[in-house]
Amino acid sequence: MTRFVLIAAALSGLALAGCSSDGLPNPFKTHAPKPAAVAMTAPSAGWVKPPPGYLPAGAIDAATIIGPPPAPDSPRGKAERVQFEETRKLVNTETWSRAIADADLSGKNGMKAFSCAAGVTLSAEATPTLAKLLLRMTDDAAKIYQPAKAVFQRPRPPVGNTAPICVPREDWINTDGSYPSGHGLIGWSWASVIAELVPDKASPILARGKAFGDSRIICGVHFQSDVEAGRYLGSALVTRLHDDPGFMADLAKAREEVKASKAKGPPEGCGA
Repeated sequence: MTRFVLIAAALSGLALAGCSSDGLPNPFKTHAPKPAAVAMTAPSAGWVKPPPGYLPAGAIDAATIIGPPPAPDSPRGKAERVQFEETRKLVNTETWSRAIADADLSGKNGMKAFSCAAGVTLSAEATPTLAKLLLRMTDDAAKIYQPAKAVFQRPRPPVGNTAPICVPREDWINTDGSYPSGHGLIGWSWASVIAELVPDKASPILARGKAFGDSRIICGVHFQSDVEAGRYLGSALVTRLHDDPGFMADLAKAREEVKASKAKGPPEGCGA
């Protein structure tokens, strides 16, 4: 936006505007660069509900597992507020772009990132059973974190301010609780399952799962303790799923798909 520096004309009582009286450009006029638009995700209206999960509602009591979030005036609560303010400096950086990609729970971007970490092409085409399994886990995750959000009702970091975030400022920002993080849960549970299928790449896969949740801190829609609580619940979800016959049957099919995909060579587009 263009702004003008107005200087009182002591003798004439006039303010200097765009040009001097002789029509020449005013040397006092300055031009501030127009700020770049903040890159962000698509509106949530495009969200497609995942297929039904494996577990019934209430299978895991999230509130009992994680306990309450840090109080706003506690040392942890204050530190997390500072972290939110500091991470606003990452707007439109490569880290910010990665966080936008990680916000997508449709599976496409997530599968691509985990493919690179695993060194195996994971996709709806190459590993269809695995792709659907992960989406079903997304539905299971919602049955776990949504009741906990309702219990704790922690306001999200951008509530009450206009700081840039990587998602549109829609109504859910104010109504959907911050604690625990659904993305933190989903990223860690996906990573845990994929690491089980590609154990020789467990470390980079789990690191990618951690980064998936941390992206919500970069985006500015979660505090760190939200994401950490989500990871605890992600571990709980995977543990519980291993007692579900339907999940275990799909996991066995997914293992064969991953084995076949791995035999075809590493995924493309992952860089050095």
